[in-house]
Amino acid sequence: MHWIVLLLAGLLEVVWAVGLKYTEGFTKLLPSAVTLAAMAGSVILLGLALRALPLGTAYAIWTGIGTVGTVIWGIMMLNEPASVARLVCIAMIVLGIAGLKILSPH
Repeated sequence: MHWIVLLLAGLLEVVWAVGLKYTEGFTKLLPSAVTLAAMAGSVILLGLALRALPLGTAYAIWTGIGTVGTVIWGIMMLNEPASVARLVCIAMIVLGIAGLKILSPH
């Protein structure tokens, strides 16, 4: 259950990271509200996951999900470059996340 909570926390991190792009410096009300709510939800869920998961592992996975999700959003929705080098780097992050999950004692 704690892993699912951590996954949801990571997905909310993607929401707030992407949301920052649309707040225009927190001058747009709806994007700003969604971004702030996602920030709060992400941190709260991370805190709940940390009740049972190791700090280093959980934090690395949380940020990894956020990083990979945000880069994928940028590639798919914002026409950011999808070079082979970028995709290899994303794959290395995903492998690192998977490795931490597999090697976690929980």
